Amino acid sequence: MALSSDFVTEPIPISLIAGRYLLFDVNVVTYLRRNHHICGSLIGSIPQSPQQNVFFGLPMQLMPEEAKLLVEKEVAYIIDDKAWHKQTLFSTLQGADKQAYLESLRSTGLNARKAALHEAKRKTETGLARYAAKKAQELAVSGSKDTLESGSPDTSFNDTSSVTDESTSLFEEESNKFERSSTTIKSSAATASTPFAVTPTTSYPTSSLPQNPSSQPDPLVASSYALFAHLHFRDYYIMPGLRFGCNYNVYPGDPLRFHSHFLATSYDYDQDIPMFDIIGGGRLGTAVKKGFLIGGEDPEAEGSKSGDKVRTFCIEWGGM
Repeated sequence: MALSSDFVTEPIPISLIAGRYLLFDVNVVTYLRRNHHICGSLIGSIPQSPQQNVFFGLPMQLMPEEAKLLVEKEVAYIIDDKAWHKQTLFSTLQGADKQAYLESLRSTGLNARKAALHEAKRKTETGLARYAAKKAQELAVSGSKDTLESGSPDTSFNDTSSVTDESTSLFEEESNKFERSSTTIKSSAATASTPFAVTPTTSYPTSSLPQNPSSQPDPLVASSYALFAHLHFRDYYIMPGLRFGCNYNVYPGDPLRFHSHFLATSYDYDQDIPMFDIIGGGRLGTAVKKGFLIGGEDPEAEGSKSGDKVRTFCIEWGGM
């Protein structure tokens, strides 16, 4: 069972694998989304539904702009996952360290098993209570109908033969019921002590990652990074804009709760912008109820960071 994202400590390791910046821990993903407005893109398959490509799971791939921003803010650092994998696999996970790692996986599986059993028990109790209430209501309705239809009193209570037969059968089966209940309790206890199988996302524990990593080169980013940093500094959530033919899709809040407000495209400050691009972007943005935002970095503006020197303009298409 996953820990809360409150247990995540900075700086956070970002795995560099085949030129892509990946995160494998759901707690880290939640933490960055909640506290630093970093959304990324899930690219992994879902174990419950592996043969579909609509919904995705871990790992989460970061844009180079997102990775560079986190490194600049000293929230995260880049680690060459291939080199660290080889170093850790053959040196760290040996003897007691290996047993401790396996024990941590077993503990995680046990916690997940207990949580699943507790949820199943809660659902069963809720279902039985709902069923009992429904049956009681049906019996009350049928009893009132029988009372109204029959004018003579019911004499079935004076007949003790059926009661005697039922009590006899109950006493005869008491031992069998006790045996079945004890067997059920034993099987439940055995199930609770069996941990869920946990497939780790890495071959080494997170605690073994270097706390003072060697300096890695900053992620290579496009010239649009200045616009990205400018918008992120103003607390916007930013997603890739390929769907709408722009650099970034800009949201005022979490994309799971809000629609995007801007289609952002970056240009050089002295670059000539074709009129067709302005008209097409403005009409597209207006058609999908968004503003077409263009921006660029002013090299002569004052500011210590790249995002401080950016000027932006929003274009909306208005019909004649």
